[in-house]
Amino acid sequence: MNKTMRSLLLASLLVSPLALTACKKEAPVANQAAEAKALVAPAKDDDAGWKAYLPAVVQENMGTITNNPFLYYLPPESDPEFAAKYERQVDAAKLAMARGVQKGNLLAFGSPASAKMAELIEIAFKEVPPDTMKGVRILFIGEAADNPRVQAALSPTGAEYVFVEAK
Repeated sequence: MNKTMRSLLLASLLVSPLALTACKKEAPVANQAAEAKALVAPAKDDDAGWKAYLPAVVQENMGTITNNPFLYYLPPESDPEFAAKYERQVDAAKLAMARGVQKGNLLAFGSPASAKMAELIEIAFKEVPPDTMKGVRILFIGEAADNPRVQAALSPTGAEYVFVEAK
């Protein structure tokens, strides 16, 4: 039995440096692939492009959140049904905020119509009591010009706010 244990120990010592060397070689390749995969926002009227872009940005900004994120999306303002879709999203967001959002969740808001999404956020969070969203991450994907409005609307909630400029 002693001989077998020694053999196993010796074998594990020989294999370990090889495994570590292999891991070290793969890490830079993985980092290069991540760096090469920079996300670029689609054109303002590319609805399908935005529907693919937003989940990718959300995935990159999950941080320590393990729950499925909640994504609020508005289509381009050129959409013939934009006004109706906007109203439905406002109602859905207001209802969700009234019910409350539990710690450990991520809410993501993004749209090629950044100013309208910022307006939606201001309306949806207007009635949220102060400091009731601690432990919740809120992600806004939009234009830098709309960031201060969104930040001001979300600040009282106590949520962690993350802004990603869509560019």
